[in-house]
Order: sequence, then structure tokens, then C-alpha cells
Amino acid sequence: MQRVVIVDYGSGNLHSAHKAVERAAREAEINVDVAVSSDAKAVVAADRVILPGVGAFADCKSGLAAVPGMIEALNEFAMERAKPFLGICVGMQLMATRGLEFGETAGLGWIDGDVTTIEPQDTALKVPHMGWNTLSASRDHALLDGIKLGPEGRHAYFVHSFHLVANDSSHIIATTDYGGPITAMVGRDNIVGTQFHPEKSQILGLRLLTNFLNWKV
Repeated sequence: MQRVVIVDYGSGNLHSAHKAVERAAREAEINVDVAVSSDAKAVVAADRVILPGVGAFADCKSGLAAVPGMIEALNEFAMERAKPFLGICVGMQLMATRGLEFGETAGLGWIDGDVTTIEPQDTALKVPHMGWNTLSASRDHALLDGIKLGPEGRHAYFVHSFHLVANDSSHIIATTDYGGPITAMVGRDNIVGTQFHPEKSQILGLRLLTNFLNWKV
């Protein structure tokens, strides 16, 4: 049985994420133990880790830093042990070099780039970006296997005012359109992040979570 840990640092849809991962595992008949934990040792010992996040970048980074040993545990898990990692919403944004929301805040530095405000080319579009959008793949990725993409594809649920602008275009897995392209997924090696919420994205989200549980890196 593989162990999946959803990191509890005072931010994120923990209950929804927990239930969505359990459902994805159950429907795909994948034997997993899913736990929500603020224990750094549990994170290091996990087989897969999910980092959710809701709110401001700086607040989430402060919350993460306030949990004893958690940043060190995440770095050991993802960077040293190179195990499968999924960041969701601000959990994805924290993978960046820095966030530029209400000042400058250092991120985890796993994806070279900045988290900056969304600037739709169509001024009639409101920020934050809230609602359902389709995805356009920038490159192939295992987490998108079996998911219909493009204008007629499945929809993902977004709610955010900022997105991760990666300096290396190969780190962008998918985008969505909101008055221009917005980063929807980033990743490299064993780490991946979604700006949208898989736990709220119904069919698309469940398939993505199933793919994450099956992902071999």
C-alpha cells in the first residue's frame, strides 16, 4: 500500500482534497493510505505528497515555514528523494522562485520563475479569474493521460488572481485562456503543479488524481 500525505499547514481545501484522492483511488482500485498531516517526518516517509494552498502567497509561505521542519521535509522528499509531488493552486505557486503578491516573497525555488498578477488583454475580464476553463497542453505529461484537452475538452475549476510565469518554457505543461494564455500546469522531473483545483474539477480532476497515483517517475 502506498502512502499519500496531504500537507496541513493551515491553508488549502484539505477535506475536499482528501476525499477526492480517496475517491480517485477507490474508483481506480489503487491501494493507498491517504493522510492529512502536519508532521514533517510523515512527509519524508510518504510515497507521494500533495501540497494544497489557498490565499495569498506570502501567508501560505509563512504558514509553511511555521510548521517545524516542513520546508526541509518537502525539499528532502521532492528534491533529494525525487518522489512524486503535486502542488495545487498556491501550493503550485510556492514551487516558484518567488511570489510578487504584496511585495516579494521567496518560494521553494523548484521551478525557476515568478508568481505575478494575471493581466487579461481583454479589460472586460475580471480578476480574480474564477470559473471553469478548458486546458491546452504545451507538452505531453503523464498526469494528462486520458484527459480530453482543447476547446472541446474537459473543464477545470480555477479561482486565482496570480499565476506562475516560468522562465523555462519546457516547465509549462498546460495553459488556459483568459484574455491570453495563463499558466495552468507546470512541472519537471518528479514534481508537478496545477493552478486549478483537481479536487473541485469533477471528471478532469479525478482522472488527473488517478494519473498522479499511478505516476512512475
